[in-house]
Formats: sequence, C-alpha cells, structure tokens
Amino acid sequence: MSRETIESILQEKRLFSPPAEFAQNAHIKSLEQYQELYDRAAADPEEFWAQLAEKELHWFQKWDRVLDWQPPFAKWFVNGKINISYNCLDRHLTTWRKNKAAIIWEGEPGDSRTLTYAQLHREVCQMANVMKQLGVKKGDRVGIYMPMIPEAAIAMLACARIGAPHSVVFGGFSSEALKARLLDAQAKLVVTADGGWRKDQIVPLKDSVDEAIAHNGVPSVENILVVERTKQKIHMEPGRDHWWHDLQAGASADCPAEPMNSEDMLFILYTSGTTGKPKGVVHTTGGYNLYTHVTCKWAFDLKDTDVYWCTADVGWITGHSYIVYGPLSNGATSLMYEGAPRPSNPGCFWDVVEKYGVTIFYTAPTAIRAFIKMGEHHPKARNLSSLRILGTVGEPINPEAWMWYHKIIGGGRCPIVDTWWQTETGGFMITPLPGAIPTKPGSATLPFPGIIADIVDLEGNSVPTNRGGYLAIKYPWPSMMRTVYGDDDRFRRTYWEHIPPKDGQYFYFAGDGARKDSDGYFWIMGRVDDVMNIAGHRIGTMEVESALVSHPAVAEAAVVSRPDEVKGEDIFAFVTLEGSYQPSEKLKEELKQHVVKEIGTIARPGEIRFADALPKTRSGKIIRRFLRNLAAGQDLVGDISTMEDLSVLDKLREGT
Repeated sequence: MSRETIESILQEKRLFSPPAEFAQNAHIKSLEQYQELYDRAAADPEEFWAQLAEKELHWFQKWDRVLDWQPPFAKWFVNGKINISYNCLDRHLTTWRKNKAAIIWEGEPGDSRTLTYAQLHREVCQMANVMKQLGVKKGDRVGIYMPMIPEAAIAMLACARIGAPHSVVFGGFSSEALKARLLDAQAKLVVTADGGWRKDQIVPLKDSVDEAIAHNGVPSVENILVVERTKQKIHMEPGRDHWWHDLQAGASADCPAEPMNSEDMLFILYTSGTTGKPKGVVHTTGGYNLYTHVTCKWAFDLKDTDVYWCTADVGWITGHSYIVYGPLSNGATSLMYEGAPRPSNPGCFWDVVEKYGVTIFYTAPTAIRAFIKMGEHHPKARNLSSLRILGTVGEPINPEAWMWYHKIIGGGRCPIVDTWWQTETGGFMITPLPGAIPTKPGSATLPFPGIIADIVDLEGNSVPTNRGGYLAIKYPWPSMMRTVYGDDDRFRRTYWEHIPPKDGQYFYFAGDGARKDSDGYFWIMGRVDDVMNIAGHRIGTMEVESALVSHPAVAEAAVVSRPDEVKGEDIFAFVTLEGSYQPSEKLKEELKQHVVKEIGTIARPGEIRFADALPKTRSGKIIRRFLRNLAAGQDLVGDISTMEDLSVLDKLREGT
C-alpha cells in the first residue's frame, strides 16, 4: 500500500449508514441485531454454529461433537455426514428453485448459457459418473485447469459429489506452476479445456497441461478430460486424453451424493508462501459448507430474486467460496463471465450488468482502479439501476476508489461490502453486514459473528486504539484451513508460531498489519511478510526470485513490491548477472518472459533493475527494506550499521 493511501485511511472520517428501506428488508436489519448475534456467538460459539448448521444445511447424519480443538488443529461437526454437492443442488430440486437459474454464463466472444438447478444437477451427476468411469475413487485428487466456463463449476461439484478432493489451478498459471501443483497434490485426473478466451486472445490450456506432464513429469496423472471451448487444434493422446462431450453423452444422470464425513477433505488450493514452494491449503467439508453458506447469505443479504455476480476466477478462493459453493448452497443465481475489460470492449462488465439485471456485484479494488482510469463514461452509458449491493475483495481499497465505486457504479444508493479474508480462512472474516453496519471508506468494518479478531503485538498483547499491529484471530471458526497438504509442521510454523500462545490463548497469524479505530472498526494496512499482493493475488517474493535465478544469466535476484495505482502493488526485481552477461533492455524483456513462463502472467515483473551487488548484512542477508524504499522512490530509512558495503546503495540509486 502506498504512503498516500495509508495517510488517507488514517484521516478518513466519512460514515455511510445503511439506507432505511434496505435495512428494513435485510436479513440482519440493524447494528443492534448484529451486536446481539456477535455477543451470542462470542459467549457460546459452539452453540451458535451448531444452531446454524442444523437450520441452514442438510445432514445425512448429525455430528457427535461440534468442535474438537487440539491447537492448532480443529475438527468441526465431528462424525457428521454431509455432502456439499447435495447442499448446492439436490435439496433445491424439491422446491420451486428446481427450474430457477443456478448459473448464468456469458462467454467473452458473446456466447451465453443458462443452467437451471435441475440442469446443473443433471450435468454434475453425469460428470461424476464420467470421473468414476475414469477410475477416480473417493479420496483421489483431481486437478482442474479451466477457463471461466460452466464446466469448471460442474467439475468441482462432481468431485465433491463423489468425495474426490479437487485442486483448481488458475488458468493464467504457466505449465511449470501447474506441474508443481499437480505433483504436490498427486492428481490422478486433470480436467481442462482446449483453451479459453482472455482479452481477445486464446489461452492454450491443453498445451500447458501437455507440457506439465511431458516425460512422465507428473506420474500420478492417468487421464485428461478436455472440454472443447475454442476449437483450436490440440494434441489428444490416445487412451489418456478424452473429450468431455464424448464421455458425457453416454453417462448416466443418476449419481447419488456420497455421504462424506464432515472432516473429509473437500479441496486443496495452492497459495503463495515465503519459502518459494506454494502451500497446499486444505479445506474440509462440513464447516466450510456452513461458513461459506452463512457468510454469503448475510454479507450479501442474498434473496431469491438476486442475480449475483462475483468477477473472480474459480482458480482463486473467492471463486470457490463465492461463485460456486456459497451462492449455490443458498439456491442463488450465480453469474459467471469468461472475459475481462479489454481495448475491444472496455465497458464489457457494465454490458453484463445491464443485460442480466445484476443486483449484487463483487469485484477487486484493482478492477475498480482500472475502471476509474477508463473513465466514468463507460458505466454511465449503461443502465446499472438493477444494482443494490456492491462488494470488494482481495486487498485494502483506498477511500477515493471506494467513493468513486459508491457514486458512479452504485449511484450513491448501494451499500459497499468490503471483505477481509484469505485463502486460509475459507470465507469472510471482517465485513459489514449491509443492512446493519455503517461503512467507512477503506475499512472492512467489524468481524463476522463468531470471529474473535484483534490487533496485537508479537507477544500477543492487544495494542491501543489506532495503533498499528498484527491482525490475529483468537478462536477457531468452521471454515478455517485444517493444514498445509502433507506438511503439518509448515502449517504450525506459518500460522500459529509467529505469536506464541499466551495464557492458553492461541493466535492465528494472518500476515497482515492492521489497526482498530475508536468504533472498533478494522483497517487493513497490507502484508507484513514476504508475500506480495499483486492485483489482489498473492505472489511469494521467493517464487519470483526462484524463477529469475533459474535463468542462466542471473546470479542473484531480490524481489520486492512497489505501490501501483492500478494493481495496488507491482513487482520490482533487482538482479545481478553472471559474469559473461551484460545488462540490456533485451535481457530485461527476456527475464520478464522467463518469469511468465515459469509462474504465469500475473507474476511478470513491472520493472527489473540490474545491479553489481545487492545490499546485505555482514551475515549475508539481503536488506529488503532498502530495496522497497528504492523501488517506491522513497528515502532510505532504518539502521545501516549492519550493511556490509555501503557503496552498493549508491550504485543502486543510480540504477547501475
């Protein structure tokens, strides 16, 4: 976050109360009702979540125990039997929702498709049977590497139906990044497409899968299931590769949902880590189903009449929780869009809002800042009067972008739901409930009922009002990650040991700096570790550094983030070269493309600066705070007495 953004947040005084008519019709209608819910949950969290689990979800068998908490490992609804695919589909078929639109899909070229709950149920059952036919059994992992098309959601729900944990990999990741994730998860089946549309270009997904598993690179993969989307020519390996439409055509639509233990693994989703190797975040079934259901219902005030659109990709946790599982569990209509604003149609998002009468719109501050740069004439040329709630996700939003969103997109009438949460949390942790909680531009406001959040120092002491500290969660919640896949020690180290237990109290360390104001509102200030937030997506500095040093020209690399008015943060790399290589603009471009090949477009450095040496302590550790200052064009701050060679900084300032 830039210094200007932090200063504007610290000075923010504006307050927006929920419109009276909106509040009157909301699920949670007042601050008093929110406070009563919050107090009740804090007094007896197990009873609070148990009542909601019974009321909101279908269980094949009730649990024996609400919570088994052996810090830092939690089990929720122990021995309960449930299936999230059943909760998202089957239970709606006995109601009028059977013929309601479950997914509305708009493709980038303009093609579209609507699936009712009955139609979606049929296709999910057929795909589940196809997976069984391909040898997938309960417990087998399935890799999903897809564009934003309905088949991505169908594949996820089919996996959940038969108890095969899915691992969705964002379609913008490279073949190398895909390979690492498939290897770690030991995927048995990969579901992909020939390609997908992105900004008027075809993304060749099947080619990337072929590269990832070439030469037995991922020996666990036995079959590849391919959706025909773009119809470009691809290689289909006989016996291994199968067209989705061919197998689906002969598949039965009868596939009863498998009763799953509440703690059975639902999915693995990889997120960036500071050690370079992405972390496989494990989420299980019952608690995740409950938490995404309730947070989606209350934070978006979901009604049966809503057309709800989350603009994220299913490859991220936002797509899992708030495109697929949360909305469908509630019987909502969830809109999926394959495209993105692009030179050929910068106003495409507003076309979609107008065409389908979208009522709830959930996007990232990065997108909002891009909309601002494109100009308000694009949204003003469309009819956006159907909108009633706006949401924001992925990173802190600066107050002026919040105000533009409120005035230009929301017409001054739509509450803004600014959500703080993470891949690891599974669902919203701090968020306004739109009919109950007055909002402040730039603040995620108050914790969701059942979430005990605090700002603490590294000893676990609460810090005073308006003092910066570390955001921590003090009590388990149903959708919390259970572990890092295959690495319990890393889970413990990463999330539970930064702040040691105090008087029997354990602290989940979120990795974000924050403060709390005199009203108890939380203000998120950004990451405090070596994970960058690029356009709302978390990228580890070590991942990018590892990609750079894998190029033969690079001897050493240090990567930091710098403020960017559109992305929030951009990647700035400092690179020293092997002896025979010389700095050049051509080499910079080659290195940027190398990072794209190794990780994906999202990790492309915005700038690379060549250096003879990097600033280090006498023990050889790179002093990153100086590099962050340099990247941001700021004065160097902090103690330099530990530096090995002070002349390095002068040379870096000169850009040599």
